[in-house]
Amino acid sequence: MNLMTTKVRTLSASGAAAVALSLSLSLAFVSHAQAAAPQAITAKDAWVRWLPNNLPAAGYVTLVNAGDKPVDLVDVSSSDYGDAMLHQTVSNGSSQKMVMVDKLTVPAHGQVAIAPGGYHLMLEDAKHKITPGDTVHLKLKFSDGATLDTPFAVKSPAQTK
Repeated sequence: MNLMTTKVRTLSASGAAAVALSLSLSLAFVSHAQAAAPQAITAKDAWVRWLPNNLPAAGYVTLVNAGDKPVDLVDVSSSDYGDAMLHQTVSNGSSQKMVMVDKLTVPAHGQVAIAPGGYHLMLEDAKHKITPGDTVHLKLKFSDGATLDTPFAVKSPAQTK
C-alpha cells in the first residue's frame, strides 16, 4: 500500500465520522424539537364530585384541542381508583340513565366540556381514602397517542353548586 492510498482511506474515515456526527446531532435536535412541541390537547378546570360511603365519584374537565385535527378521548385510568370510565347521561323523557361510551371527540381548534348533566368520568373503587380537599390524578389517553396525567381537585357536593 502506498502513502497516497493510506491518506485517502484516512480522509474517508474522517469524513465518514464527520458525517455520522453531523447526522446524529441533527437527529438529536429534531427529536428534541418534537419533544418540546406543545401538545395539541390540554385539560383545564378538572374536578371530582366526591360522595360519601364509598359511592362512585364523578370527574369533570374541559378538554381543549389546539390542533388542526379532531382528537378522541379513548381511555381513562387512575392510580387512585380501581375503575375509571367515560359515561354520558342520557334523558329518555321523564328519566335519565348513564351510558358508558367508547370515545369522546374533541374538535380541531375547539373544546368539549365533560360537565354535570352530560359526559362525566365515572370513578369507582377508591384505592385509598379520598376526601374533599384532596387531589386525585386521572390519566387521559387520546387517539393521537397523547396522554395527559391530569390533577383533579376533589370537592364535596356542597362545593359544586
